[in-house]
Amino acid sequence: MHRHYVTYFTWLGNELITVPDFPSWVCDVCGRREYDAQALNRLVLLLSPNAGKPAKKKRMQNPARPPAKTQPPNPDI
Repeated sequence: MHRHYVTYFTWLGNELITVPDFPSWVCDVCGRREYDAQALNRLVLLLSPNAGKPAKKKRMQNPARPPAKTQPPNPDI
């Protein structure tokens, strides 16, 4: 297998996305393509619906506090 740059095709919803010059490994004998794993991971991040949006910070919630203990009235008073 040799490294080549090919056009990568994928569907994103109802839209066909093409990425030219995408790194892949191509078999000399049969022409089978295996796309570069790191490049695929980067592409998935770019095509993510949240790409480019600021990350939302999750607020820490206070743990539930047990109810305050009340002292029974003192009968000596």
